[in-house]
This record gives sequence, C-alpha cells and structure tokens, in this order.
Amino acid sequence: MTKTIAATIGGLLMVGCLALTGMAQAQEAVKLRVMGMPLATGKIRSDREQPFFETLPKTLGFPVEVDYKPLDSTGIKEFEQLRVARSGLFDIIGLRLAQISRDEPTILGLDLVGLNGDYDTARKVVTAYQGAVDERLQKLFNTKLLGVWPFGPQLVFCKPAIKSLADLKGLKVRILDGVMAKFMERVGATPVTMAFGEVSQGLSLGTIDCAVTGPSSANSAGWPESVTHVYPLALQVAVQGYGINLDTWKKLKPDQQVKLQKAFTDLNESIWSYSKELWDDAMRCNAGQEPCTTGKKYKLTTVAVQPQDLDLVKGAVREISYPAWSEACDKVNPGCSAGWKASVGPIIGLK
Repeated sequence: MTKTIAATIGGLLMVGCLALTGMAQAQEAVKLRVMGMPLATGKIRSDREQPFFETLPKTLGFPVEVDYKPLDSTGIKEFEQLRVARSGLFDIIGLRLAQISRDEPTILGLDLVGLNGDYDTARKVVTAYQGAVDERLQKLFNTKLLGVWPFGPQLVFCKPAIKSLADLKGLKVRILDGVMAKFMERVGATPVTMAFGEVSQGLSLGTIDCAVTGPSSANSAGWPESVTHVYPLALQVAVQGYGINLDTWKKLKPDQQVKLQKAFTDLNESIWSYSKELWDDAMRCNAGQEPCTTGKKYKLTTVAVQPQDLDLVKGAVREISYPAWSEACDKVNPGCSAGWKASVGPIIGLK
C-alpha cells in the first residue's frame, strides 16, 4: 500500500513538473507586435510580407506569438513610425523610409531622386549605405534596421495628358519626400504630400493631378481608374525597410537574434526578386497588354520618355537632390554628406 501511494505521488509530481515546464515554455514565448506595410500597397504586402509573419513562428523554431497589423489598420500615420518604433508600441515595423525621413534625413541617402535608375544600382547603393542608416536609427530611435528592399522604379501617373516632364508645369503632383519636392519644383510642378491610401481619392476628385509610385502599387490601389497617362522614367525606387525596437532585440537570446535576422534577410531577398517580377507585369497590366498575371488590366497610355528628361533625371543627383539633401542632413547629422560621398559616391561617379 505504501509503495502504491508513493508511486502515485511520484506520478503526480512528475505530471506536475511536466505541466509547470510546459507553462514555463509557454510563458517564454516571444511576443512580437508587428506593424506592416499599408494594405493599399498591394501584392508585396499580401504575397510576401503577411505570409512571412503568419509563418514566422515555424520559420524561427522557437516560441513566438506574432500580432500582425497593416499600417492603415492601426490609426498611425506613416510619418509617425519612427516615434512609434522608439516608444516600443510595436516591436517590429515595416518602415516607410521616404515618409519617415523628415525625422531622420540620413535615410534619404538610400534613394535620392536620380540616384537609383534601376534595380542593380539600387542594390549597390543599399548595400553601401544601409549601415549608416542603421547606425542613426539605433542611436536616435532605439531601432535596429533588419533590412531594406524596393517597391521598384517610381513613375509619374497623371490624369491630364502629358508628353514630357515639362507638361507637369502648374500641376499638383503627389511626391514621396522633401527632396522629390525640390525636383518637382524645378520642373514647375506643385509638390503635394499625401498618404498613399488617400491618393486614389485625391486623383479622382482632382485634389491632385498626378502622383508618383510604382506600377504594381498603382494597379493594386486602382489609380488607373482615375489617371490616363504614365511616364516610365524612374525617379526613385521607393526603398522600404523593417526595423525592430532595440529593447525587444536585446531581450532575445543570441541564437534567437541570429535566427530572426536570417529570416528577415531571406524575406528581403525574396522581395527584391518579386519586386522586379511585379514591376514588369504591372507595366503590361496597366497598358492592357499580355501577359498580365498579377494585376488588373487597364488602358493607360505609356508615354515615350524624352531624351531631355532622361538627362534631367540623370543629372538630378548632382544638381538638385544631393545639394538639397546634403544641406538638410548635415544640419542634424554632421558629416552626413561626407560619409555618403565616401560610400555611395564611387557607385555613381560622384566625387
């Protein structure tokens, strides 16, 4: 009888220990509050970002609870993201880099107007300069940069018929950042700052005449229902990034940090490739051409790029965007422009 009781007690103790161990493991699960890209930005968010966060616990192989919300479902504005990241309200944020650059101009060094005319150049620039951006985000906003990727070459979409950049004179154009505003002013347009989710209505109501984005985002947001022409001259590539609150990062064990960083590196690589696929396909979709596999068919007029405009954009870094940006960046980050010239200058032949 005594042996039976002892065995029963031992069994209960073992069950209790196992239960406590299970509870401890459950309590150790890393909780990640995630703010993603806006819903309106389209297929990169829906086909790459959201599935990534939904399967992140399985990818990482350690207990993780992910609470994922697209930016436009949070009530937070794009330009507020760095302040939100610093506060720790969200642990991981899909950073709208152009829009948050008003809080940290160093960011714009990744994507000045005229700097990234194609994916290959953008790759080299991001590789050379994202370390400088990461350093500033960590120092000022308690945020570690987990990677940078592009939506792709950014084009001008217009409701009025246009044949060149000169036709933007007098028109209201939604822009991405302050440096692009300077460029639009140079061609005689009136730059307008507007959140991406508000642009479609702005074009429809005539609040703005034109707007800048990539062809896939324009297609997903329904811009071709309001605009008639697209000018396929790349002004920027619309770099985006993912950042994690440093307090959250430091709570992770070293091996967990390695696994999380690898997961984001793989995600960023996947988006670089997918972005190019979407860009090519969306250009065909917007013009009503085949094959069109990722978007809705429209009938936009694709305007032939004028040689003088190509020269204007190529020279924009030296003549417009770099001078405007370097002055603003050096004011808040002494040595900013010198560091940029040393790392990025050789890529584009700027000394």
